[in-house]
Amino acid sequence: MTETLLEARGVSVGYHRMAVVRELDLHVDAGEVVALVGANGAGKTTTLLTLAGELTPLDGEVRFLGVPTKTAMHARCRAGLGYVTEERAVIMNMSVADNLKLAAVPPEVAFGYFPALEPILGRRAGLCSGGEQQMLSLARALGRNPKVLLADELSLGLAPIIVTKLLKAVRAAADDGVGVLIVEQHVRQALNVADRVYVMQRGRIALSGTSAEVSNQIDKIEAAYLSNRN
Repeated sequence: MTETLLEARGVSVGYHRMAVVRELDLHVDAGEVVALVGANGAGKTTTLLTLAGELTPLDGEVRFLGVPTKTAMHARCRAGLGYVTEERAVIMNMSVADNLKLAAVPPEVAFGYFPALEPILGRRAGLCSGGEQQMLSLARALGRNPKVLLADELSLGLAPIIVTKLLKAVRAAADDGVGVLIVEQHVRQALNVADRVYVMQRGRIALSGTSAEVSNQIDKIEAAYLSNRN
């Protein structure tokens, strides 16, 4: 039986008591990649922050590893949550090696995910390219052996060849049993690796299904949801 690792049940959440995400039902199972796609401003990052414990729901329930939770993000991370933000969460004035050391990830583990990190191990992260920084961010998260990985806009501003490497690592993690939820503005990239997809519009789930089901409506989705860059 498939194990559900992360779930939102009827969750509404927002800022200053005003909901921007409403009545969210979503789940992530072990061994699958789930994509959350939609236009800018649809509520995707707010959803991730809520599932991670950074925001508290106004209504509804978040379940992590099978039980309801209201714990803060740091507690969920200790319990097996990995989170890669769209800001590329590396310490810019530290070397690649020291970034890995701080995350308690052995360099050889990081190289297993991204061999391109090995020749830049001594380079300060702030001098690395955007793609190198994102590979470092993802290696730090995956190298801690999370049960659940949340990733926000891995592809943002990166060359297609780098995006392919990042998504390949995400897919491999899921194949090893990690439950993965990726936020992605570009639905076609998400469909390359996702098992299931949720399409968000104005704070609500407008469509959900398997990647195959969503692929059949991709033109409609891009026209109705993803072309609206608000």
